[in-house]
Amino acid sequence: MRTPELDDELVRDWRQLIADDPDGSWFAGPDWVLAWWRTLGAGQRGEIAVWRGADGRAEAVVPLAVTRQRPHHRVPLALPVLTLLGAGPGAADHCGPAVRPHRRGEVAAWLAGRARRRTLWLPALDPAHHDLLPPGSRPVTRTACPRLDLTAGPDRLGSRDFRAANRRAHRRLAAAGVTFEWLPPAVAPPALLDELLRLHQLRRQAAAGGVSSFDASRLPLHRALLDAARTGCGPAFQLARHDGELIGALYGFRWADRFAYYQIGWDQRWAAESLGTALIDAAIRNCAADGVRVFDFLRGDEPYKYRFGAQDRTDTSWLLPRGPGGALLALKHRLLRAG
Repeated sequence: MRTPELDDELVRDWRQLIADDPDGSWFAGPDWVLAWWRTLGAGQRGEIAVWRGADGRAEAVVPLAVTRQRPHHRVPLALPVLTLLGAGPGAADHCGPAVRPHRRGEVAAWLAGRARRRTLWLPALDPAHHDLLPPGSRPVTRTACPRLDLTAGPDRLGSRDFRAANRRAHRRLAAAGVTFEWLPPAVAPPALLDELLRLHQLRRQAAAGGVSSFDASRLPLHRALLDAARTGCGPAFQLARHDGELIGALYGFRWADRFAYYQIGWDQRWAAESLGTALIDAAIRNCAADGVRVFDFLRGDEPYKYRFGAQDRTDTSWLLPRGPGGALLALKHRLLRAG
């Protein structure tokens, strides 16, 4: 397939592959990949390889794209690479194909052949997919992606002192008139994304550096994700309000028995009352009540994630260099590691 306009049956099969895989990721499914291709990746050369069973249902889906990378931001030279469709701008984690176990050998052999003459760049690849890597692939970066196991219940997460501090924060906020609201998938209006961005920018401005890749250029992707949301699957929000004013918002993706926490923002006037931590705590509790078993904090080893009791799962970016261009990209990553 060389278009994001897939038939509904294939999209449903692809979603089911991700939902059935205990290591399946929202960012490897059709909702994210196709919305990304239509928005941030518009005009990019993409292809989706599909393996079907005897009953005609998809048993493996591998979305790829040809893009270009610079060996250095000061060098006006962009080198062609084969990569995962949906990775890149937008910050996708736990990337990789959707593959039934009995198809993995075929998919690995096909990918090795597809990358025979072109440099292969697989960013943020989940460890469950390392067996699909062609020979000669090199790990170039590793990223911690902490996640919570919610099966024991939210009242057993983190230390006793941390849980007590969260309860006190919720009492203070309630006494001040702050209320919390959970919006499951297919409920939030598109305008809520603009409010999320406003609050996110307020938070980043107050933080050291104040830099974030989540800006207005990303909104077309997230509006498309809202449009494709269905009951129980898609973007969800944890909100905090005071006297009707939205003062905090947490945004992420719900599917199967998982939730991926993507962005957050809050009014810094409430920072002293631990509003940010209370938003995350409220989201975790609402997810647990809704049957979520894994709360994924995604990339980044910020200390607050571990205070909730999160454990690392590590994404790795892989490079299979081909030709002089691939050698330049390999040199780039060696220098980055050395620096």
